[in-house]
Formats: sequence, structure tokens, C-alpha cells
Amino acid sequence: MIPCISQVTTLPSDFASDVCAYSEVGCTAIEVWLTKLETYLDGHSMDDVARLIAERGVALQAASVHGGILLSQGDARRESFALLERRLDLCRRLDIPTLVVVADFAEPPAAADYDRAVVSLKQAGQSAARRGVSIALEFQSRASFCNNLCTAASLAEHCDEPNVGVCLDVYHYYTGPSKLEDLALVAPAKVLHVQLSDLAGVPRELAADSDRILPGDGDFQLVPILDHLRSIGYARAVSVELMNPTLWQLPTNQVAEVAVTALRRLTSLAQS
Repeated sequence: MIPCISQVTTLPSDFASDVCAYSEVGCTAIEVWLTKLETYLDGHSMDDVARLIAERGVALQAASVHGGILLSQGDARRESFALLERRLDLCRRLDIPTLVVVADFAEPPAAADYDRAVVSLKQAGQSAARRGVSIALEFQSRASFCNNLCTAASLAEHCDEPNVGVCLDVYHYYTGPSKLEDLALVAPAKVLHVQLSDLAGVPRELAADSDRILPGDGDFQLVPILDHLRSIGYARAVSVELMNPTLWQLPTNQVAEVAVTALRRLTSLAQS
């Protein structure tokens, strides 16, 4: 498994500052926050980005996050897929292997919505495959549909594209209706990205993204999940993903250091 930090963990910092700070604390794997990268590219070239990551010796392991492709229709669907195409081109040019896509089920679903979502996910997967990129579907615990690992895995399987799988975000896993046995339902090859965080002293029904804390500092049972991932041969990125406003007030390199330290401590426990 590859220790990684999501750039949303240091949201106020810009793309280049993240790259420099993460590399300085020994974290050479980054989950790109797409809006940061796109903002940076407003004033820089793709060559500038490639040069920066090469000089810093970092690899961009995944890009997050794109939504609005599964159920949207008409003009909204065309716009969302056009943006998806542009973001997939970014991933191809920067050798980012995985794009994280979130479900967009905002209303109570109808039976036909599942089939529509499968068709859209298949189209996204085919578009990504032409660029050598994988699509990782992330379930959302507060959504009315696709709010659990089982459904996300089912959608990925039914779209029948080898480069489409799931993103396992443990925050959504623990705060939603996912079950322990759901982990065994996901084929090893379909686990494409993992995001870690923790939660302490907050009822799960009331938990918000801003309540996320460093993995290992809360109540989530993360070591068994890492043990399972290791048992199925998972060798991709394990990313610290926090949206904590308190951490956002700290210097970027300080947040990066405590994040990568927490991750290394957890992976060490999982190995013992």
C-alpha cells in the first residue's frame, strides 16, 4: 500500500505549496484535489506541473472528485460529461491512474435510476479507458442511494468495464449503512482507491465531513480494514482525507507531517 495525502486535507494551500510541503515531510504520493490543479493551471502550463512533480519526486496517485454523471440528463449531462472528458485528459497527461467519481443521487431513486446509473458509469469507464485511466466510484453515506459499499460495488460490477471499481472512503463506510461483510463482496481488482479518516465523540447520525480527524485518533476500527486490504493484495494508494477546518488553520507542512505520521503508524500496526 502506498501512503498518500489528499490535497483537501490542506485545502487553503495551493497546488504547488502542497506538492512542496508533502515532499518535504517524506510523502511522495498525492491525491489531487481537481479544483486546486485546475486553478493552478489557470496561470501555469501542463509542463510546469510535470516539472514541479518531477523535481519534487512525487507521484499523483488519484484525482478527486467528479460528480453529476450518473443520473443527470439533457444539458446537465452533456456539461458534466464534457468536464469529465477534460479531467480525464488531465489525468492522462499527468499520469494520474485513477479518477474518483461520486454518486449524484440527490432524490429518492426510482427503479430505472439504477439502470441509468450503470449505463452512465459504463460510458465514463469507456472514456477513461481510452486514456488509460480508471474510474473509482465513491459511495456517499448521506445519499438516498449509493450510500454503501455494497451498492457501489454492484454498480461497478454491472457496468462491466475492467477499469471501473470503487473508492473505499472509511468515513462513508462507518457513518452509513455499510456492513463488515460488504468488504468481502468487493472483488480485489475492483478496489481502486482508499481514503482514511477517523471520528471521535460524535454520533454517526450527526457526523459531518468537518468532524473528520486523523486516522487512528478516533473510534473507527481501521486496522482490520487495512488487514483485509493487505490480505487481498491491495497495493494502491491509501490516502489521508480530512476536511477539518481546525487543521486548515495550521501550516501546510505541519498538517502533512502529522497526517503521514498517523498513516505510517496505522500501516505499521496492520503489519504486526
